[in-house]
Amino acid sequence: MASVNTKIQYLPKSEVKELSERSDLWGWWLTLHCWGVIIAAGALFVLFPNVLTYLIAIAIIGGRQLGMAILMHETAHGILFKTPVLNKIIGQYFFAYPIGLELGAYRTYHLKHHKYVQQAEDPDLGLSAAFPTTRMSMVRKLLRDITGLTGIKLRGGQLLLLLAKIFGKGKSIKGYQAIDVKTVIGPYLVNGLMLAAFWLAGYWWVYVALWLVPLLTVFQLVLRIRNIAEHAETGHTPDNPLTTARTTHANFLARVFVAPYWVNYHVEHHLYMYVPCFRFKKFHAALQREGYGDKMETKPSYWAVLKLAASAG
Repeated sequence: MASVNTKIQYLPKSEVKELSERSDLWGWWLTLHCWGVIIAAGALFVLFPNVLTYLIAIAIIGGRQLGMAILMHETAHGILFKTPVLNKIIGQYFFAYPIGLELGAYRTYHLKHHKYVQQAEDPDLGLSAAFPTTRMSMVRKLLRDITGLTGIKLRGGQLLLLLAKIFGKGKSIKGYQAIDVKTVIGPYLVNGLMLAAFWLAGYWWVYVALWLVPLLTVFQLVLRIRNIAEHAETGHTPDNPLTTARTTHANFLARVFVAPYWVNYHVEHHLYMYVPCFRFKKFHAALQREGYGDKMETKPSYWAVLKLAASAG
């Protein structure tokens, strides 16, 4: 299959150049914001321990772990920071490794997704090809996510890859395309250091209750919802990126838990993948101005996307 046609000029070149400008200041602000929200949410429960503050904490932390994945994605494109080395270091050690990923392997995988979006060669096709499904199937998927079954399966696969590396057997496991045997050790080492730091401080349970639990539950849930929103039930015409991805309107709560850091503007990202996320609102407004509003695949909310994805049978 041919790759997505990127020759169409949707906006004036001068405007695209302006929108594509990187900023170290923005990169540092978003990094500090993401980690600051996580620390604040964890502190809420530590200072006021009860069931309600714990549920609030893991919901917010899980949403920001998704935020880390989004900012890692920005560094994989080299656009979160203007300084290239910051994209590599911050992306790897502050975003990718803590949530169990590796920047280089993710970048290779993700750029192939951009090249072959919604085509047979797209490594992300499995995330959207299963839809539409039935309501009960959707409920089962979401329950597996929020109860930790999906997260445990994923981390178990990573552990098998790590063992394969140690004993020199095998190079990959089916279903883990974004994970390479050579790159599993880093995430485990960083998470081990995080656990050790909390252990030495006398708060080992903080790592388990306020990092590992949301990573295995809430993070998996909001990650699935985001993946569904981006490409499920969209077009498969490679020369029309306006319809092979979806932009979903997000209210305040959606931006907190499911769509942090403007990730809901996904058509915009596939049109010009070198525009940083902090310029997506301006980018979206420019596309509306140019008359592309009614030509783009959009949905009014994430609930509307889930209803569409669960409309079979």
